Order: sequence, then C-alpha cells, then structure tokens
Amino acid sequence: MSENPDKPNTNEAGESKSSDSEQGLEDAVEGSDEALQKNIKSGSPSTQRMQRPHSSPPRFVTVEELLDTAKGVANMALAHEIVVNGDFRIKPVELPEDSLEKRVKDIVHKAFWDCLSVQLSEDPPTYDHAIKLVGEIKETLLSFLLPGHSRLRNQIMEVLDLDLIKQEAENGALDISKLAEFIIGMMGTVCAPARDEEVKKLKDIKEIVPLFRAIFSVLDLMKVDMANFAVTSIRPHLMQQSVEYERKKFQQLLEKQPNSLDFVTQWLEEAADDLMNQKYKNALPAEGGAADSGDSPMTNPVAVQNYAYLKLLKWDHLQRPFPETVLMDQARFQELQLQLEQLTILGAVLLVTFSMAAPGISSQADFAEKLKTIVKILLTDAHLPSFHLKDALTTIGEKVCLEVSSCLALCGLTPFTTEKETVLKGQIQAVASPDDPIRRIIDSRILIFLESYLASGHQKPLPTVPGGLGPVQKELEEVAVKFVRLVNYNKMVFSPYYDAILSKILVRP
Repeated sequence: MSENPDKPNTNEAGESKSSDSEQGLEDAVEGSDEALQKNIKSGSPSTQRMQRPHSSPPRFVTVEELLDTAKGVANMALAHEIVVNGDFRIKPVELPEDSLEKRVKDIVHKAFWDCLSVQLSEDPPTYDHAIKLVGEIKETLLSFLLPGHSRLRNQIMEVLDLDLIKQEAENGALDISKLAEFIIGMMGTVCAPARDEEVKKLKDIKEIVPLFRAIFSVLDLMKVDMANFAVTSIRPHLMQQSVEYERKKFQQLLEKQPNSLDFVTQWLEEAADDLMNQKYKNALPAEGGAADSGDSPMTNPVAVQNYAYLKLLKWDHLQRPFPETVLMDQARFQELQLQLEQLTILGAVLLVTFSMAAPGISSQADFAEKLKTIVKILLTDAHLPSFHLKDALTTIGEKVCLEVSSCLALCGLTPFTTEKETVLKGQIQAVASPDDPIRRIIDSRILIFLESYLASGHQKPLPTVPGGLGPVQKELEEVAVKFVRLVNYNKMVFSPYYDAILSKILVRP
C-alpha cells in the first residue's frame, strides 16, 4: 500500500510543501496559544515566593497589550520548543476519562452517531448526515495532498462530488458502501506508512456507522501526522530565523515590561561576584577553560556567562525566581539538574564499590554495566516527592554487596568478608549526604567537565573526562551535549542583553 507511486512521500515533498507546512505550523501555533497562556498566567513556583527587584519603575499597560504580549510569548515558546527539541511531536489530544469535557463530548458524539444509524435504517434511508460526513472527509483528504498531486485531487473531486451524491440519494441510487471503499483506498494512498495497518483494518468493518466512526478516528491520527510533517519541514527554516525571532519577541516583551531583565541581572551579578571571591573555585577547571585565557575571571564576560549557566544546574527552583531569558527552558534545566544529581550518586556508589572490591573485577565491563543498571533502576523514582534517598541507598548497598560477592566467587578471588560488606554498605549510605567527601568529589569533577566542555567550543578538542568518572563517561557526555546545546542557543539569542549587563557589572570598582 505504501509503495503506491501516487502516494505522497513526506521525505520528498521538497519546496512544494513549504507554504503548506508553514500554514500548518501557524495553525498549530494558534491552537497552542490558549494552553501556553495558561502556563504563563499561572507563573512558576519561584515567582510566587520572591518579589521582583525594581531596577526600573513599573509602567501601566492596557489589557490589549498584555494579551498581545501573552500571545507573542506563547508563539515564541512554541518556536523555541520546536528548535531546541529535536524530538518535538504534536500528539493527539486525550481528555481525562473522568473529565466533564470528555463526558460531554462522548454524549454529543453518541447522539450524532445514533442519529446517523436511525437515518440509515429508515426505509428508504435518509442520507443527510452521511452526506455531511462525506463532505468533511473530502475536505480532509484534500488537505493531505501536495500541490503536485493533481490526479489524486481530480479523483477525490470527481468521486466525492456532493451535488452528484445528493442527486443519487434523492433517486435511491446511492451506494454508500462504494463511497466508503473509495475513501478507504484514498486514505491508504495519502497516509504515512505508519498508518497502513490501521487503514487496512477499516476494510474488515462491514457496518456503515461503525465504519464511518473508525474512518474519522484514523483521519484524526493522519491530521496529527501531517502536523508533525509540517513541523519537520519548517524546522530548518525556523532554525535559521529563530534567533532573531526570539530576540525580537523578547524585545517586545521588554518594551512592555521594562523590569523583564531584573532576575537576569541578579543572576549574572552573583556569578561575577562568585568568580571574584572564588567562592566556588573548585567547580572551575584549573586550566584549559574559559577562565584561563589571560584575563582574570572578573574581566572575562565569557567565563562569567559560562559560570552563570553552571549555577542553573544547582538552582533552588522552589525558592528562587529563574532568570527571565531562560524561563522557557526552566523545565529542561530542572531535568538536567535531576540527571546530574542521579549521575553524582551513581558515580559515587561505583567509586566506593570499585575502591573496596578487588582490582580484577572493577576492570570487567560487564560487571560495571550490571552495577550501573541496578543503581539506575533503584534511582528511577528520584524525581517523586515520596522518594527517600537514604532508603534507596540502603537497598543499593545490599544489592551491590551481593553482586560483588557473586563476581568474586565466579572469578575465583578472595570472598568479601562481613567486615568489608559492612564498611561498603556504610560508605554507600553516606553518599546520601551532600557533604559526603566522595559525593563532593564526584560532583565537583562533573562540574569541571561541564565547564570545560562548554568552554571548549566547536573547534577545539573536547575535554577528557576527569579521573573517577570513567564508569559514567557515556551518561555524562550525553548530559553535557544537551547542556551545551541549550546554553549555546540561549547565548545566540540573548547575547546582546548579556553583553550590555556585563559591560556595567565588570567595570564596577
């Protein structure tokens, strides 16, 4: 079915689809405004706990200005999501089972389909509802076509000619089953290959009403496929313009809300002060990083910015407001923060385990991977409020000791003594404390690697992983790639604002 030469190929659409894709994305943007504006209105938890510093006097704005601003922010948020998230996909809307909206929708749909069933069971049948459905299906099928698919367009227009269908219905000559057969065949021609199986199943439905219901269900999925195709098609074009687009939208927001850089200023000031006081000197590389470029940290804007972004990985999201320019990425930074915390725990557990175990087993890749899998599984729920790290580490200690003893026995090495097991379990449980020396070492070295990775740029060789992080190198590099991509894109968008703020901060006596 998917090999039909007339079937639109989403990979070969080319430039002929660009205008349709952009229109589809615009529709998606408009449809997303309401949900995104709800998020904007609700605000982040942090903004509800701390008053904004007033570096500029507040300015009164009209309701229309606020609505325009909210819409601009919503569109900017969607464009940003599409650009920075390569896995962005539009998903079908699924209403909660117990929601009033779903109950109302089900009642209305049932009434409609019951009415259609009654009309078709009359003698002679009445086709008013059925013809309306055919008209909707016709418009949907036409919307899936590319400009060059003139033959398919002509076929749909000819077979699904509503005037002709009405005449056939009035004269008792309408064969609704043949129309459904044509519709299914056309759906199989224009659908994405992933929908071939669903379209094929439609042929097994013999009753007209259930068949039409199933047809509309599959068409809804095909609409989502087309929307995602539009997103994929427009992403390269959007990537080229997104930097200027986001900067323009933020500037419009700044003109309406002059205080919109207060938290950014506070964030950069703290980063500069920390570097000046060397408050967190252990989190910066001794050499090879941005701070080692001949300038002192306080005269190097790049070092201040890089350090400021590292601070976002240690942010107190419940108590502190997030900088305005990275507000759209707050959830991403929170996710990275959680991943790094879990990675720190994982690295610390592996380090104390391998230091206690015999050298022979610590070098076995299979054993290391098995331990990593066990620890990862037991830390899976770390993001839940009900999660208790101490309890999880107690279980991890038990599991690790069992695996170490088993591996020692298989390798013919000296068995783990009860005393060593007790010591290892104690060291693993101690990792629960942020002040644990092993945990602090792993945490510090992870920050060193991330700062070096961020400072290395695209042309320089990537930094080597610090000692002790070898067992988690793969996971660390995956997080580093996400972090650096996010930071670099943010810098491209907001660098003029950062440069202006830092030019004032770094010249202070």
